[in-house]
Amino acid sequence: MARVLLTAHVLELLLQHGRYSVRFTVRSREKAQRLFEAHEQYRSKLEYVVVKDIAQPGAFDEAVKSDPPFTGILHVASPFHFNVTDPKTELIDPAVNGTLGVLKAAKAFAPSVKRIVITSSSASIMDPNKPNNGAGYAYTENDWSPITLEEGLLNPLSGYRASKKFAEKAAWDFVEREKPNFDIASINPPLVFGPVKPYVSSLSRLNTSNERVLSFIQGNAKNGAPPPSVYLWVDVRDVALSHILALENPEAGGKRFFITEGYFSNQKIVDVIRKNFPQFVAGLPEGESNGGYPQDLYKADNSRSKRVLGLTYRGLEESIRDLVQTLVELGVDEEVSRV
Repeated sequence: MARVLLTAHVLELLLQHGRYSVRFTVRSREKAQRLFEAHEQYRSKLEYVVVKDIAQPGAFDEAVKSDPPFTGILHVASPFHFNVTDPKTELIDPAVNGTLGVLKAAKAFAPSVKRIVITSSSASIMDPNKPNNGAGYAYTENDWSPITLEEGLLNPLSGYRASKKFAEKAAWDFVEREKPNFDIASINPPLVFGPVKPYVSSLSRLNTSNERVLSFIQGNAKNGAPPPSVYLWVDVRDVALSHILALENPEAGGKRFFITEGYFSNQKIVDVIRKNFPQFVAGLPEGESNGGYPQDLYKADNSRSKRVLGLTYRGLEESIRDLVQTLVELGVDEEVSRV
């Protein structure tokens, strides 16, 4: 049985594949307990290590030591929130230091590891300041965001974008410089939608992308769905699968993967909710003739993910429908009825 270290929560598919035992890292024992409870049937294949601060030197040293040894690592943990006052210390440094910490620990203490898959972001690929929405430009894995450290310090959103670019850059530079016993692959998704994981116990614990869908359901877009800052998306289940495929496929080593189904708009999300959940229609705006898209827009080339990983993508309607259904199960109907 292959053994994998997971630094966040791509658990379901790893366990369902049946050939992995997993050690995952968490910041508290309470969080570990919630994960155990959500995956009770796989308890014999699970263990955890508490890593309170991924940015601390040596944070992952003990986590990577294992008998039997690990063959792979999925590094998914990185700060992603906008409630910050100092983008460098709260976003950029933890992302860079956490990524380098995993790589350094694996090189020093886990010679059996052959592949590390790192969750990066489309933010390390795309340039949001391209004129005219980047119309006519096709982004690929060869692109790197031009954001500078100085720009990353301006506000939380820029800080997040900088954190993803500099953390991923640091990983590729480390492999080139240190020549470790492993290679790496990066997963670069844009906004991620899809069903809420079973250990999410309340509506207050949603990720940033899914929070916008909850906001629409709560009636916060009655006067029209605002345009998103990025028009690309992917389902969370496809992101999870891409990590496993990148871990298992020898050809994936040394490659970045732009993981995106294609375009979405906030209005398209609203349209899916209106179609499938009539109880929320009163708080949702009517559709727009152009679906809420600008007249001209950049393109995104996801062909490498299909060709190398063999990935196929879920459509937006399935993803949003499944997401809203899990929100209903968490009690969003009752919350909306009180508004």
